[in-house]
Amino acid sequence: MDKIFIPFYTTKKEGSGIGLSLSRQIMGLHGGTITVNSEPDVKTEFTLRF
Repeated sequence: MDKIFIPFYTTKKEGSGIGLSLSRQIMGLHGGTITVNSEPDVKTEFTLRF
C-alpha cells in the first residue's frame, strides 16, 4: 500500500499505474487530500477530504 500513489506503479498486467497518483495530484491542487485504508481480502476504502 505504501507504493500505490507512486506514478506508474501497478500490480496489474494491463494497468498504467497513473490513476491514483493523478487523483492525489488533483486533490492536492484543490487543497484536499486522498487517503487509503485497506484490510486485505476484506475491503479497501479511499477517503477524499476537501
